[in-house]
Amino acid sequence: MNASMRLKDKIAVVVGGGQQAGETIGNGRATAIRFAQEGATVLVVDYDEPSAADTLKMIEAEGGKGSTLRADVTVEDDCRNIARTCFERYGRLDILHNNVGRSRGDKATTELEAEMWDELFTLNLKSMFMTCKHALPMMRDQKSGVIINISSTSSLCSRGTIAYKTSKGAINTMTHMLAMENAPYGIRANVIIPGLMDTPMAIERRARERGIDRQVVRDERNAQVPLRGRMGTAWDVANAALFLASDEAQYITGVLLPVDGGISSRIG
Repeated sequence: MNASMRLKDKIAVVVGGGQQAGETIGNGRATAIRFAQEGATVLVVDYDEPSAADTLKMIEAEGGKGSTLRADVTVEDDCRNIARTCFERYGRLDILHNNVGRSRGDKATTELEAEMWDELFTLNLKSMFMTCKHALPMMRDQKSGVIINISSTSSLCSRGTIAYKTSKGAINTMTHMLAMENAPYGIRANVIIPGLMDTPMAIERRARERGIDRQVVRDERNAQVPLRGRMGTAWDVANAALFLASDEAQYITGVLLPVDGGISSRIG
């Protein structure tokens, strides 16, 4: 293994490391692969274990190392088991990358069912609280660790639906708290704020729900992006995560890092 690898000998957990079916690669899978390319051993966690296994095959095909774990992150016992399994297999936990979330089912305020609000908050926010809660004791014992939570430009920008935006805004706030609370232990916590990305979760559902070609969805989204008029890819998120996970970012904690082609900078 090349000594210059930026995550050499690190143990990384990528929650949401599988992905939905689609033409492109998702944020979680790209990040898991990127971490492994840079020397990390990756525990790929997903509700869909066959998809996690596909990610692991891609990692191993490039000479990387890791394993998979099925987990429903809306269940606290499963979140506890992520940390426990990581410790049992690898003896430590250096990087926790939380990449689970969805907007499907969200609506405008007066139309949204309270049950759907709870469902979206449980998946988008509570899950991250629970994975962090159970990873932190191990990181505190080590006196080191990195937490990366995936939010969305919806947390900063205008949006037509309420629960996704609000839950993603709460991720930003929660991560500020995690950063300050755990700084004395040498643990860093940061947020990545992806903008419009060309990922299966973003493209496939919209094309299916509207009964239109994927390329129409892509063209509409590309037109909204200030930088070069095109969406980002999962590799843009993965590269930002790699930087935040690495020692190059050793003095960075509590930040919200937009990876959005300028969307959140466009005011008015």
